[in-house]
Amino acid sequence: MKKVFLLLTLVSGSLLLRAQQVELGLKGGLNVATISYPSTNSNVDPRISVNLGGLAHIHLSKEFALQPELLFSGQGYKQTISNVKYKTNLNYVQLPILLQYMIGTGFRIETGPQFGALLSAKSKSGDVSVDVKDQYKKIDAAWVFGAGYLTNTGFGIDARYNLGLGKINNNNDAKISNRVFAVGIFYQFKEMHH
Repeated sequence: MKKVFLLLTLVSGSLLLRAQQVELGLKGGLNVATISYPSTNSNVDPRISVNLGGLAHIHLSKEFALQPELLFSGQGYKQTISNVKYKTNLNYVQLPILLQYMIGTGFRIETGPQFGALLSAKSKSGDVSVDVKDQYKKIDAAWVFGAGYLTNTGFGIDARYNLGLGKINNNNDAKISNRVFAVGIFYQFKEMHH
């Protein structure tokens, strides 16, 4: 994982140096987060939370761009076990590195890897909150699929699905992976041309 991350960082750095145009931006939106859970003994429901952060939109050509982002992402799930409702809040810092294909009038489709670092993990039942960070892996990897639209004003909307690739739980139980559907708005500052 560290080698892949280092390689992507180096590739991103070299592309940055060759890039024709770089635009910075801010973004935020809603996450509908859940997990893949192989057991059918319990009901798993989504946690609704937020994503907030910044982006760099790096033009590689007229049609292609690279867009690394740094985001706070509220993830997790709700679960009912023996009629007791539990809410697991998993908060991450996420680094997606997305290749975007831009279609004419502002539309773009995007895909790429995402690396996450777990900030906190808490399980709540009623008024009781328990720190469960030691039960979850510190690093998570996902693959992102998405689409967006950028207006002439610099504002845009996007929607994504983040497919967790790895097991996020530390114990020997069945593999749990993150699944997040995210919608949001962003603002891309226009680069000043000389």
